[in-house]
Amino acid sequence: MISETITAADSGTLTLGDLPVHRVGLGAMRLTGNAAFHLGTPADRARSLAVLHRAMELGVNHIDTAAFYFSSLRSANELLNTALAPYPDDLVIATKVGPFREQDGSWGTAARPDQLRGHVEENLRQLGRDHLDLVYLRRMHQDSIAEHFGALAELRKAGLIRHLGVSAVEPRHLTEALAVAPVVAVQNRYGLDTPDPEADELIELCGEHGIAFVPYYAVSGETGERGAHERRPAAADAVVAEIARAHGATPTQVRIAWTLHQGPHVLAIPGTGDPAHLTENIAAGALKLTDDELGRLDAFHE
Repeated sequence: MISETITAADSGTLTLGDLPVHRVGLGAMRLTGNAAFHLGTPADRARSLAVLHRAMELGVNHIDTAAFYFSSLRSANELLNTALAPYPDDLVIATKVGPFREQDGSWGTAARPDQLRGHVEENLRQLGRDHLDLVYLRRMHQDSIAEHFGALAELRKAGLIRHLGVSAVEPRHLTEALAVAPVVAVQNRYGLDTPDPEADELIELCGEHGIAFVPYYAVSGETGERGAHERRPAAADAVVAEIARAHGATPTQVRIAWTLHQGPHVLAIPGTGDPAHLTENIAAGALKLTDDELGRLDAFHE
């Protein structure tokens, strides 16, 4: 199943607004190091650039990034600019705003609505672009997102942003955003063994509105986003491994394939800083699971 002849196009295509993307893309966070943000060892720069060059060879046309994706020595946006500018015409770069980090890596307070233009302009500067294809408002525990999303809608009208999305939201927040401006994508945490009834409801709601659902941490290694206290169930790992062996695939590929099987409007953006792992992740887009296998895996998501 790990085949260098499989490209991102083999995963199928979905349209974000008027921008077609392949269903398997690339998350850029891990380009900065072997762990998120300032933790762990900074990435080898040449290797990270090689990942991006390999992504283009494999037909990746959807990359997810953010200005706050930086480690002590690496910035995801700077790596993208260095490796890929001038950007291919079909490449869709999605970013997100809302969270704020100081240069020392510490997290600041969530951005106010009037600060979001500065966040958008920072992404533009780092990426070397005059507009952003897709910008997610990442909710930072606000009860209402209407004012923040409205600020981004004004930047869309001004031509700085082409399409809008929301992230880390509940279903009610998506409804709230849709009353302000069109939403083309929702990005929430979602994975095989991280069941979340609200995320399942969001997937259904997105399907009804023709909105893409783009999960993060769909494949999160041995631990989830909160670290070692959030280990995956061993029983799930055993079933995933068994199904992987049946297909000559890897457990990671099975998890990505399961994600894509959740609906034709679901995308995958697995992150990696390793060119070989990138090839493996892209190949997962061609892996077809049987109904029986999906049923066994779904049992861990209930």
